[in-house]
Amino acid sequence: MDLLSSASHFSTLRFAHSHSSLPPLSTHSFTVRSSLPFPSQKAKYYKELEAAVGVVERACRLCLDVKSSLFSSGGRIIEKNDQTPVTVADFGVQALVSLELGKLFPSIPLVAEEDSAFIRSNNLADLVVNAVTGNSSLSDTSCTEADVLQAIDRGGKDAFTFGSKPATYWVLDPIDGTRGFLKGSEALYVVGLALVVDGEIVLGVMGCPNWQNDLSNKSGTIMVAHVGCGTWTKHLPVVLDEHLPFVLDGTANVPSSWTRCFVDQCCVVHEARFCIQDSQSWDSLPLSPLFSATTNADSIGDNEFLLLPTCCGSLCKYLMVASGRASVFILRTKVQTIIKTWDHAVGIICVHEAGGKVSDWKGNQIDLTGDEVGRRFIYPSGGVLVTNANLHNQILELISSGSTV
Repeated sequence: MDLLSSASHFSTLRFAHSHSSLPPLSTHSFTVRSSLPFPSQKAKYYKELEAAVGVVERACRLCLDVKSSLFSSGGRIIEKNDQTPVTVADFGVQALVSLELGKLFPSIPLVAEEDSAFIRSNNLADLVVNAVTGNSSLSDTSCTEADVLQAIDRGGKDAFTFGSKPATYWVLDPIDGTRGFLKGSEALYVVGLALVVDGEIVLGVMGCPNWQNDLSNKSGTIMVAHVGCGTWTKHLPVVLDEHLPFVLDGTANVPSSWTRCFVDQCCVVHEARFCIQDSQSWDSLPLSPLFSATTNADSIGDNEFLLLPTCCGSLCKYLMVASGRASVFILRTKVQTIIKTWDHAVGIICVHEAGGKVSDWKGNQIDLTGDEVGRRFIYPSGGVLVTNANLHNQILELISSGSTV
């Protein structure tokens, strides 16, 4: 029995249609109802993915709750040493994910962005504990401050060292695009979680509370991928009400419809839709001597690319490519900038399983084991290229002709 027929007993397959102002999903997508969109016998890491989906949903719920009171008397925004903003939500998500996955899979370590030293030095502990224990989806609301701080440090940079041999570990970005989190309700940010086994990303989950869906006017999406099983999305079962800090929507107790995701089928570079890093300009990329870029979809010149505004962080760009809304995401490494594993791991598997391709600027696969000690950094040559696969070699050739890397 193949994957599609084995899943079809959950619902009737149907084609997806779009009425969103965003670029549409692929017309090849279809939906199916179940806790996960494929049977357990097809997915080696089914239990791990089920747990990851649940904890990312609850993490998104925590984000919405914190954001609703961010600018009240309890809200705290602080600049880290690298001048990036952090909030209670960043630490709360890391603590929540660490606590839940630590109970279910105590032998699997967590590689994540934050550690409790920052919380202690900025007197954030009480706020973080309240955010975590106040989240009704936490399985144990009796956690103490020590429990929460320890959970955060479970994923911190000093938690463990791997050595040279590949291992099994979770990779978490608590909030990718914190600057987007701090903006209005339309800004995109992503909670990203992946599982790596022997150097291979085997599953990934991305939650984006402000994602505008194609099939309804609800916002919020969760995207999942499992090696060999494709990439899928469904609505997040939460909404933020103007007067209530957090409520479950009316369909929370009904099985969600999973929609299969595919990258777009664009084969002509000139017709592609591009995403770039918010901190980088088009002029800084090697394609700029050959093509200019415009954000005006109604007026694209002969030597112009369409550049999509996608807010902050890298993971929302991966989400755009995996869902077929963008064709290409291109990122340049900077001499003094180290690319973090958690900014890319979950996005890589979601794009791959949707039919796309990810490599460095020389066409090499992204190596997650390059950092032998902490598995925290990746070292792509020149930068990262994410495409729908059809365009990958063409873009690599253009990079090579326009780059001195």
